[in-house]
Amino acid sequence: MSEPRESQGWEQLARRAAEGAAAPEESALLRELLVFTLDGDPYAIAVERVREIVRLRPITPVPRVPEAIRGVISLRGEVVQVIDLRRRIDLPPAEPTRSTRIIVLHGDDGRLSGLLVDAVSEVLRVTEDRLRPDGPGDATAVAGLCVRGDQFVSLVDLDRVLDLGDGR
Repeated sequence: MSEPRESQGWEQLARRAAEGAAAPEESALLRELLVFTLDGDPYAIAVERVREIVRLRPITPVPRVPEAIRGVISLRGEVVQVIDLRRRIDLPPAEPTRSTRIIVLHGDDGRLSGLLVDAVSEVLRVTEDRLRPDGPGDATAVAGLCVRGDQFVSLVDLDRVLDLGDGR
């Protein structure tokens, strides 16, 4: 009978050690970013805005919408507007590949939006000191940069990207 109690003790100890490994102060300084590529360059968005990542599926075009909106998809009965991020940030168009993905995002208003990207590569955990804000007054879709080794990852400003009220 001592074995089950002993194994419970080890399990509890392991759980407490795992919880202690990510101390509240330390986890507050870490940011998780979903890294994806567009035109061969790395970009990232905050993981907390991501609902899921889905393979490319047929996109139904919608008339009289800004050019950056490719159309809508049905995702388990929900209608998701799909924005071609290449078009939105003025990159040259490209044919979809097997790596092309739609990143489904939680919207502030409860609606879902999808970003069409070339590929999704990883979740990057970085400390705040590796993030560099963009210059003030810049109206691009890039909110800043993340230092990753000897390269930079562009941080996408989702609020600017999803705001299509400017007729783009």
